[in-house]
Amino acid sequence: MSIACSNDKPASQLPDVQPPLAEIKAYEITSKHGDKRVDNYYWLNDRENPEVIDYLTAENQYFDTMMAHTKGFQEMLFSEMRSRIKEDDSSVPYKLDDYYYYSRYVEGGEYPIYARKKGSLDTSEEIIMDGNELGKGKSFLTFWTSVSPDHNLAAIIMDTVGRNFYTVMIKDLRTGEMLPDKIENIRSDAVWTSDNKSFYYSIPDMKTLRNYQIKRHVLGEYATQDEVVFEEKDQTLSCGVGKTKSKKYIIISSGRTDASYAMYLDADNPGQPKLISPVQDNVQYSVDHAGGDKFYMYTNHEAVNYRLVEAPVSNPRKTSWKDVIPHRSDVFLEGVDYFKDFLAIQETKQGLANIRIIKTSDNSEHQMEFEEPTYYAGLGYNPAFDTQIVRYSYTSLTTPNSTYDYDMESREKTLMKEQPVLGDFNKENYQTERIMVPARDGKRIPMSIVYRKDSFNKDGKSPGWIYSYGSYGYSTEPTFSSTRLSLLDRGFVYAIAHIRGGQEMGGEWYEDGKMLNKKNTFYDFIDCSRWLQDNNYVAKDKLFASGGSAGGLLMGAVTNMAPEVYKGIVSQVAFVDVITTMEDETIPLTTFEWMEWGNPNIKEQYDYMLSYSPYDNLEAKDYPHLLLTTGLHDSQVQYWEPAKYVAKLRTLKTDNNRLFLYTNMDAGHGGASGRFERLKELAREYAFLFDILGISE
Repeated sequence: MSIACSNDKPASQLPDVQPPLAEIKAYEITSKHGDKRVDNYYWLNDRENPEVIDYLTAENQYFDTMMAHTKGFQEMLFSEMRSRIKEDDSSVPYKLDDYYYYSRYVEGGEYPIYARKKGSLDTSEEIIMDGNELGKGKSFLTFWTSVSPDHNLAAIIMDTVGRNFYTVMIKDLRTGEMLPDKIENIRSDAVWTSDNKSFYYSIPDMKTLRNYQIKRHVLGEYATQDEVVFEEKDQTLSCGVGKTKSKKYIIISSGRTDASYAMYLDADNPGQPKLISPVQDNVQYSVDHAGGDKFYMYTNHEAVNYRLVEAPVSNPRKTSWKDVIPHRSDVFLEGVDYFKDFLAIQETKQGLANIRIIKTSDNSEHQMEFEEPTYYAGLGYNPAFDTQIVRYSYTSLTTPNSTYDYDMESREKTLMKEQPVLGDFNKENYQTERIMVPARDGKRIPMSIVYRKDSFNKDGKSPGWIYSYGSYGYSTEPTFSSTRLSLLDRGFVYAIAHIRGGQEMGGEWYEDGKMLNKKNTFYDFIDCSRWLQDNNYVAKDKLFASGGSAGGLLMGAVTNMAPEVYKGIVSQVAFVDVITTMEDETIPLTTFEWMEWGNPNIKEQYDYMLSYSPYDNLEAKDYPHLLLTTGLHDSQVQYWEPAKYVAKLRTLKTDNNRLFLYTNMDAGHGGASGRFERLKELAREYAFLFDILGISE
């Protein structure tokens, strides 16, 4: 299906409604360097203020009014995207001891049901927790479970607001009863001790949300009696807790974007944590144990592309580290999974994923082969240790997510499941490409592209959508999306720019897109966007862009730097007020992220951040059509950042293009929590850009 698009909907066809204008209340901010900025909308930084809620509500009403004529189309898009989903779906079970664990959905259900079967998949099902029951009467829910080592108890960890403060409760799986234990305002999983009588968890600071304590809860005791096992006093570090593959050790880790360190406790006989190796600037390491008397450390110490080392449990300091997988300048080591007789290694070379298997008895190795030009393959969840089967996932822009079991000895792979896409989907109708785009400084930027074969001509007339993230070393993988078909089937070309700031091309790719190199992230994205236009993949007046969170910073920056390149931009939960946020040490995204963006107390770093901060660089000129979305309870990027951005831009922009702010009043950073409620948000975003192009069916 291919539907032609017309020009912009004339302003005369839109409702004659004036947008809300936020009241100007000048607030002067003086930096430690004496630099003074006036923020007219700083007052929006108070979700308890009725005036703030009134303004956000007015913006929502304005958006709904201006988009009212698309309501039927939004409903059609929602139904279309929902119709591709197998509603009564389930995950591939994984075996742990004598149980098979899995999750499933029922038809019409918004939330997963976590379940298991004992001994065989042919036995009766035991429900651990039904999310649809748990979510009744709640406007938001996210939850997961953590089962005790003896499989008799399950910790139920849930958030019903969206601000990432979780409550943990304990269910006795033998009786189905909930125990009286209840702990509120935690931030992590429940990590069980081997005796099934206690678990560890992390506690966030109620203001900054920085995880600063690890506590241990003993079943049957009051939460107020929980022992503080560790407290991170360095305000630039945030701590967490986990367990090794062997289940023998509990690992407490603490870190920021550039550095981390870890401690360990014996899961059988917990005592005081013992240090692995102290924190060191620009050194990350994570710890695992796979049996025997040695730890494995995955680290970038003297290895920008990471390496794997081992050290004796009795002396795990850096001075004892010995290479298992040495650093390689042309291969990025993404991670390792450990088995009794094998190591399964995930790595990237020239931006393409690879899985390599090493047999530990003789160090023989081989790698899996993948055929598509652009794809993603990654190690899955493998809790079993004494097995020669490793589970991995494979997907591409044209291949739905597929789960495989791979025999590391025989090298045979078994497709366990390809995510079903209902309707008339045929992956042979779509084409994917991988391009290396020359950037302005000579670097070559990978870009993944997909389009529908029967509607695409390289004639410079197609509408396009380009997406990226580009921060924290997070790689944006070319994965499948059934909702994206609603774009491709209407003639869109869709592209993912693998820009600097991620780690698609290795550790240096990340270093070259952070701190005082951050503008490379923005330049790469603009250069990829222009390449699509200059090479006739996308019309010069029909390119849209999107990004969320730190990707929203990307959207704000490119909007200021190259507004003429984009027809419209969708920016979700956008981090756009860089300086004000980085200077406020009482809110999230501050002290322990100074090594990602910069420390505003250092003049050079302050000036550099100020030079690209989207909010601070808005000016009187033409901008693309813009839709910004946020959540009132967002804990990572506060709602007031996009709200202030829109309020300020309304007073500056010189065009007649659309500028909308939509706030989900019941959600946080991830948007709506139910699987179908998320589709409604996406249908709204799609309708926004389709309407600009005159597409209405």
